Amino acid sequence: MGNRTKKYYFIAALMLVWGSNLTAQETYDKGFEISKNLEIFSNVYQNLHQFYVDDVEPGKTMKVAIDAMLASMDPYTNYYPESAMEDVKLQLMGEYGGVGALILQFDSNIYISQPYEGLPADLVGLKAGDRIVEVNGESTKGKTTADVSSAMRGQAGTEVTLKVERNGKMITKTLTRKEIKMKAVPYYGMMKDNIGYIKLNEFTHGSAQEVKQAFRSLKAEHPEMKGVVLDLRGNGGGLLNEAVDIVNIWEKKGQLVVETKGKIKAKNLKSYTSSTAEDLQIPVAVLIDGSSASASEIVSGSLQDFDRAVIVGNRSYGKGLVQNILPMNYGSQMKVTVSKYYIPSGRCIQAINYSDRDENGRAKKLPDSLKTAFQTHNGRTVYDGAGIEPDVEVEQEYMSSLTAELVRRSCFFEYANIFCSKHETIPAPEAFEITDEIWNDFATFVKSKNITYKTYTEEVLANMRQAAEDEHYLESIEKDIKDLEEKFKQEKANDLTKYRKEISMMLKSELLARYYYEKGQIQGWLPDDPCALKAIEILNNTDQYNKILGKK
Repeated sequence: MGNRTKKYYFIAALMLVWGSNLTAQETYDKGFEISKNLEIFSNVYQNLHQFYVDDVEPGKTMKVAIDAMLASMDPYTNYYPESAMEDVKLQLMGEYGGVGALILQFDSNIYISQPYEGLPADLVGLKAGDRIVEVNGESTKGKTTADVSSAMRGQAGTEVTLKVERNGKMITKTLTRKEIKMKAVPYYGMMKDNIGYIKLNEFTHGSAQEVKQAFRSLKAEHPEMKGVVLDLRGNGGGLLNEAVDIVNIWEKKGQLVVETKGKIKAKNLKSYTSSTAEDLQIPVAVLIDGSSASASEIVSGSLQDFDRAVIVGNRSYGKGLVQNILPMNYGSQMKVTVSKYYIPSGRCIQAINYSDRDENGRAKKLPDSLKTAFQTHNGRTVYDGAGIEPDVEVEQEYMSSLTAELVRRSCFFEYANIFCSKHETIPAPEAFEITDEIWNDFATFVKSKNITYKTYTEEVLANMRQAAEDEHYLESIEKDIKDLEEKFKQEKANDLTKYRKEISMMLKSELLARYYYEKGQIQGWLPDDPCALKAIEILNNTDQYNKILGKK
């Protein structure tokens, strides 16, 4: 039997296992297509290696080919060579070997943007705003953040030497890398009106235990607590089992939280709450937004289906797909979408159908006409195919063009460097405010940067002028357009004052991070957070809370 025949029968055997619901002819056809195309691919690769005018790097070329193939599937099916295993570990476990600091690129230089409290970078005294000059004696000039981050990471227990510049002085620090485990719950505490708050950043190993411990601490230290808010905004998801365990904190044992369904029926799973709940009575609100995805949607969606929590905020992302990590040869791995998940009401919240694409190759969203209605435990109507729709929507606050440009130009970061060099301390997060003195100093700094930016209104006026010219109306209405442009120019000159509130909040957040880390940022932001305030209002009004959940 020839090699080609052996290869075909091997692939056909696999197809019989994988596609048990296919007919024999379908299995034969698919097996032949796989065998044929693998052979064609091998021939293309061999021809490149043998005849291409320049040398071909095997690993790099193959990675490009694999990535292009997987790009036709969905954004979550990925290949990871052995060199990327640290990134996989960080993604799944919230762990990596490193120094515990975020970095950013600004003015062609690399800076520490945030050292994590109690981790190596923080313990040796490195600060946000330190410019990284060298890593292990190698200059960072011309390097990207990815280059520098890779150089700083490594096996726990090994050393890395950083040379940084702070306020014109060079500082050299040798750090011992540590197995960095990011906190899933960076902050929990009490808000006004006796409402507890827990912020969950990710669903990595141990996340549920962190949430449970935070809730237990709040109950023990604040017996007067009348409700609790779980904040899942910006949480892109993670491990499914952690989501089930978090639901179990407020939902009774034995409840079906999520069911996965895929091609391989033997691997379809039903996940139930398995422990006694921590509290079945306390009112719960969950905050979500457009970046709450996957495991965040399992938690918020199942608590909504059980009518156990009021969901507040904005529609979630809509990722109802489940991935498995498959080990491969030579230390590489592959993350593959293997199934879709369905929450207690029976709905799948996946918003995009990656198998259905338009003429430009873009995946399509499920149209409203194909969405199906489902019922929660109390009989409320919910829909599939579009993420989790909040029970109470809070109007989104969009960033002004000026604020967005200040962020893009790293103005908040740069000003914070200057501010911190002049102020050793600031008031506690709950007491710190952007005073007139700080604001005026920041405004002077911004004006010195000669910031230019284009607003949507300017684009509309420019398009109007162009349309009028194209349709030969410009001559008769040009004076009106000029008057509008001049009036808008005068209005735009006041943008710094007009958007003082939102700009002050961004500045406050940056400064609090410098002195009190991420925990301080959250503490300083919460008192003015519209979603948190709405959740507090609902949790303090029993009639409103019960009405939203359809309780009789």
